[in-house]
Amino acid sequence: MTVRVERTFEVSAAPEDVWAFISDPEQRAGAISVVDSYEHDGDTTTWRVRLPIPVVRSTIAVETRDVEVEPPRYVKFVGQSRIFDVTGEHEVEAADGGSRVTNRFVVDGKVPGVERFFERNLDDELDGLQEALEAEA
Repeated sequence: MTVRVERTFEVSAAPEDVWAFISDPEQRAGAISVVDSYEHDGDTTTWRVRLPIPVVRSTIAVETRDVEVEPPRYVKFVGQSRIFDVTGEHEVEAADGGSRVTNRFVVDGKVPGVERFFERNLDDELDGLQEALEAEA
């Protein structure tokens, strides 16, 4: 099953500050609650993800990389693991003295429960991203 989420929010940070955060793979990883740790090596960032679902008993290595970057407004990344694949897109634009950020995520689960977890929790993860962006402002 595939889960798709699109959400737009506004933050008080300037577009260039949002871009600096969104375009940094380490900053993105740090804003995701299920990422226990991450390692950045060249073009790849490996997320160590812990999902609270019965069939997953350890952290999952998710190899992520940016596949499309259009500074200072758009970044698309893909992540692949044995449990799920993810595609994320972030688009930044100026809005009312701050920034509007449009986020799109597609998660393809490969084991039972993964898609339900993301379906229930992706909105909370986007709340966490918004809070991280505001904290940077």
